[in-house]
Amino acid sequence: MHDAVDILEEATNTEDPADVLAVTQKAIASAMKVIMRADDSSGVIGDACRRLLHLHPQVAAKAGPPVASLVQWMVRFQFDNECDFFEIDPVAYAPALGELGVRAYRRELADIRAGLGDPAPIGGRWSSPDASTWFRLDWNAQRLAVLDRDVEAVIRTHVRDRRVARWVHDTAAALEEIGEVDLAIDWAHQATEFDRGHQSLAASDYWCALLEAHRPEEVLAARLEVFRRWPSSTTAARLHTAAGANWPNHRDEVMQRLSQSPRDAVLFALLHLHDVVLAWDLANSLALQDGDAWSRVVDEYQSVDPAAVLPVLARLVEADLEVAGAKHYRDAARRRARMRRLATGTAEATEVDALVAELRVLHRRRPRLQQEFDRAGLP
Repeated sequence: MHDAVDILEEATNTEDPADVLAVTQKAIASAMKVIMRADDSSGVIGDACRRLLHLHPQVAAKAGPPVASLVQWMVRFQFDNECDFFEIDPVAYAPALGELGVRAYRRELADIRAGLGDPAPIGGRWSSPDASTWFRLDWNAQRLAVLDRDVEAVIRTHVRDRRVARWVHDTAAALEEIGEVDLAIDWAHQATEFDRGHQSLAASDYWCALLEAHRPEEVLAARLEVFRRWPSSTTAARLHTAAGANWPNHRDEVMQRLSQSPRDAVLFALLHLHDVVLAWDLANSLALQDGDAWSRVVDEYQSVDPAAVLPVLARLVEADLEVAGAKHYRDAARRRARMRRLATGTAEATEVDALVAELRVLHRRRPRLQQEFDRAGLP
């Protein structure tokens, strides 16, 4: 499918646009049938479908098909299609439709809406038997508001009843699309402050990105606000980047807040401050329990003090062996082998070998573990 789309994309510059449009529409029809009947858990088929749907309005603009035919195709695809996984964007079709075509398209949508009777409440549309139709009508209303560059319509159609942070975020994105940057920044901030959920956290990244592009002098204050709402290694890292030379002014607050989450504190020190010693000290002083974070710290700190990481590696091996499975056995064997290398020539070498022998006996009924120990060269 992707090879075929490659050919179609190349043909837009070399072949008759009308022929390319006809083949593209046939390809879309076939692709919709395929994805309804095939396993697309990898997403490969869906990606091919999206590429075709991205290509179609571009080819239509070059081919200049009869407006009535294009309008009917757009309506049928959205409202008479067995596959309802994808949307098409009337904004992208505007060059092919022209002013008269957009009017005709609006009339078709109005007729469909009229056939549904009284509008269903926003909160009740998902349980309506016409839920899919309502969704597509709402989507078109949003995109046509963008096409019209109508600020009031953009806000009304996107924010709806303000019940969901994502809707507020979408409002900001649509306002940016029509060039209303100041309004977009304001709405993105509203989405950030909506609550402390994941949608608001995603909106905060968008808000900060807008500021970086248009009001860079406000970025540091925004990143600080976001960190205080969602203290984590990720938000701390972004604050650290934004702070630049002013980082020392914020360091103590950041580390104090991150101390409530040992994993975040340790990973921030290790991955973003690149301070291995600080990460090690925090892991110990904050009683870090996260095995993955400990493993990362050990990987870096073993070159600073090989003997110090041996007890940590021993604990990680114990954790590995709490769960049966080849992967856990391989990890345990590799860690034990690393312990032997680090202990070579030290007083701990004999103790490490003794621990391996103890594990051999303790887990003698785990043949796969014994096999992994052998592969790792353990005694």
